[in-house]
Amino acid sequence: MDCKAAYASLVEGLECFDFTGDSVPGRLVLIGGDAFPVAMTTNGDVLIAASRYGKGRMVVLSHEAYMKDPRFAKFIRNAVNWLKPSPGALVGVHSSLDSLATELSSTGTKVKLSKDYNAGMGVYCMDAYVDTQVAELVSFVKQGGGLLIGGQAWHWSYLHQTEDVFFSFNGNKITSVAGVYFTAEYGQTIVCPVRSEIPRSWLAVPNPRGVNHTTDYMRSLLNGVNDFNLECSSYPSHLLVHGPLAFSIAFDENQKIFVAGARYGKGRVIVVSHETYMSHPPIKTFILNAIRWLDAGKEGKIGLGKNLNDLCDLLKQEQFPCKFSDIKEECSVYCCQAYDDDQAENICEFVAEGGGLFIGGQAWYWAYNHAVAEYPGNKILNKLGISILGASIQNKMYKAPKAEDFEHFYHFRKALPKFVNHILGLKPLEEPESGWWKKLELDCRSFLEMKAYDSHAYTSIRQLLTDLVNRAGIPEFVTGSPIKTIESRFLLNLAGALSDTQPASARKLQVNGTNGGAEAWRSTGLSASPGQNVIIEVPSTLVSVGWQVQIGCQTDDLSNLEELRRPAVVTRRFAIDKERNPVSSLWGGLIYIIVPEGSRIGLVWITVEGAERSPYFIGGKTCPVEWVESIRYYPAPWAELEFENIILTVPSKHIRSMDDPHSLELLWNRIMKAVAELAATPGKFARPERIVADVQISAGWMHSGYPIMIQWGGIQDILDLQYIKANGTWGPIHELGHNQQKAAWNFPPYTGEATNNLWSVYVHEMVLDIPRHKAHSALAAEQRKATIQQYLCNGAKLEEWTVWTCLETYLQLQEGFGWEPFIKLFSEYQSKPGLSSNNTDKMLLWAERFSQQVQKNLFPFFKAWGWPVKESSLPEWSHNPMLKYT
Repeated sequence: MDCKAAYASLVEGLECFDFTGDSVPGRLVLIGGDAFPVAMTTNGDVLIAASRYGKGRMVVLSHEAYMKDPRFAKFIRNAVNWLKPSPGALVGVHSSLDSLATELSSTGTKVKLSKDYNAGMGVYCMDAYVDTQVAELVSFVKQGGGLLIGGQAWHWSYLHQTEDVFFSFNGNKITSVAGVYFTAEYGQTIVCPVRSEIPRSWLAVPNPRGVNHTTDYMRSLLNGVNDFNLECSSYPSHLLVHGPLAFSIAFDENQKIFVAGARYGKGRVIVVSHETYMSHPPIKTFILNAIRWLDAGKEGKIGLGKNLNDLCDLLKQEQFPCKFSDIKEECSVYCCQAYDDDQAENICEFVAEGGGLFIGGQAWYWAYNHAVAEYPGNKILNKLGISILGASIQNKMYKAPKAEDFEHFYHFRKALPKFVNHILGLKPLEEPESGWWKKLELDCRSFLEMKAYDSHAYTSIRQLLTDLVNRAGIPEFVTGSPIKTIESRFLLNLAGALSDTQPASARKLQVNGTNGGAEAWRSTGLSASPGQNVIIEVPSTLVSVGWQVQIGCQTDDLSNLEELRRPAVVTRRFAIDKERNPVSSLWGGLIYIIVPEGSRIGLVWITVEGAERSPYFIGGKTCPVEWVESIRYYPAPWAELEFENIILTVPSKHIRSMDDPHSLELLWNRIMKAVAELAATPGKFARPERIVADVQISAGWMHSGYPIMIQWGGIQDILDLQYIKANGTWGPIHELGHNQQKAAWNFPPYTGEATNNLWSVYVHEMVLDIPRHKAHSALAAEQRKATIQQYLCNGAKLEEWTVWTCLETYLQLQEGFGWEPFIKLFSEYQSKPGLSSNNTDKMLLWAERFSQQVQKNLFPFFKAWGWPVKESSLPEWSHNPMLKYT
């Protein structure tokens, strides 16, 4: 099952799950490779899950009330559609959920209200409190049906305190076959945002706290067992115990496990790491205990796979009913070696539906010439939470552990989050965890080498480990300073293991192929590593129609500069001239799809292979929790913050500690709205502006264009929310103003560095509440007065009418008439730009139009500033500020 696609279908159109209110959910626990969380709280509580069993599907909610709650109606519709084996399938609804039946019927779904599941239904919706049709419902799902079930087990557990909620609660008798369990623990009653990807959290990794019967299992298994005497000619392998319901039974002084057990579905598993020990006389007591525990009181037949003659003899001596048989024959316990995976699926289903599995084998011989990931036994056991590894253990006498010490035993899932918290400085290690780091280091590599890329249990932990390395960083070797700390060693080896087991990465993403503005860059959130080949696969409609791929965002060519702080050219473009396009750059960089002006292709899907993820925040889309937990730590060196009308590109180190990009987004949205207001352009830009930071740019401190380029020293002006609010951001708005200037009302060379500052003044006063005299020192009252006097003293020559002198003319008009005439004039120029490119004609037209806007004769005012203007019959401007200077 494609868990990612399933998750996307289930949460389509949703923004959050609201679990607030009187209904208290119970936490769900997930095991196996097919179950995945749909809703997860900040504490790591899984409150909605989905899974597959056989040919069918299952969706589990942590309280039945959510199935009738209007807040969950959209999700329930998504879930039912996903569960349907065919679009027109009949949906059965338990009679206790009549309001759900009404809701589904209102959407055109074929619904049948019934107190029982009936043949002919494609989906059945029920609560988790009845167990009258367990076998029928398990078979229904296995054959391709869909089950929607909701409930909580904390109340049941309170009433049945001596029973094991995992295996006795009614709902778990059904859902456990798909790897989903109701627990006795309360879940958080909060609002959970819907994440863009399947949610994950270190808080969900440890063994479930609600499993309180494992100590009892250990007492049964170790009853009368004082030691594990492995002395013989056979050498056992290590075992990796990684499932939430798996546990170690016997291990050496270094926590290397050679016997382990697990609960899976409704069944039980015991693994010994060499088949010899399935019938080894010195551990006979344990073997018999294991068979009894696996039988779980059924007193059924014991089936034996091939090559287990010694075990058959041992069991017959002890009066156990056993025979050589196929897994498909009816038995309560099945025993086999780990060297054949022909029956892997049948064995897993046998256990899930309540059978007991006794399996043995070693993998060290296999590992000489093969990858352990391909070991036959692991194709059975990985899903059950235990793996046989390629390293061996000494065949000697080992003391049996004490069942009451179980809580202190090493477990991969228990040790890993504790060590992560230690590395991140959240909580120091304590005993006995502080002595586990070498074991954990080896187990992390072994776990990653499983390469179970189709298992959510594997991929979720793999991604969490990747998040850890991204966040903590990879230690660097320094000459003369070897890496000594356990934290640095752990991170270094973990990074290597992640790299060694990295799957071929291919990411599908949607690109907006409609572009009403000039040529536009579409961000992908991906980055090409230096010198590494990346493949861009596109549909045939994009081939040879002007689309391009760009690697890198620092587009300034520095070839004309004397001193270089980076290579002169660091971006590359490639025409999309075939469906699969290999691209690369010596310098690497962010990957963009270039959409030509006027494109009307619409939304298209592309696939990018061989790229790494970059920190990428999209306003209104990126989940805040995902941003804080993982996205900001993605490894690429450049990050992007995409807001409504502007995209900011900065080195990733500048956003690693940014907890709340949404607040910055709100400010930039207001700024860009103000930019559009003054320019009299639509509030939604045809092409969002871009600001890109670079270590060196082609000219100045910043410069305009697409993108606007700024020096690294200017990053504070675009990212530091508190700094911007307190001090303003003159430079970036100055450059944005340049991008709004139009030739029809610009008079080069005079106004080039002046009229753009109208936007700086407007934004600072209208958005940041910073008056002009504080926004820039050149606009202090005394400085402005001196500027005017100096200009007039020199004869009011236009060649001196530049920058602050030029801006003063426009500021006087604004102070006399407000911003409205400017906005109306800028709008008028868009429809009537004027025909002449001559400055004299353009200045005269501006003077005439502004005079008409305010119905005042402004020609004396402009004449005082040295403009070539004529007379007007409009009323005089009695408050002309230039009168006091003449």
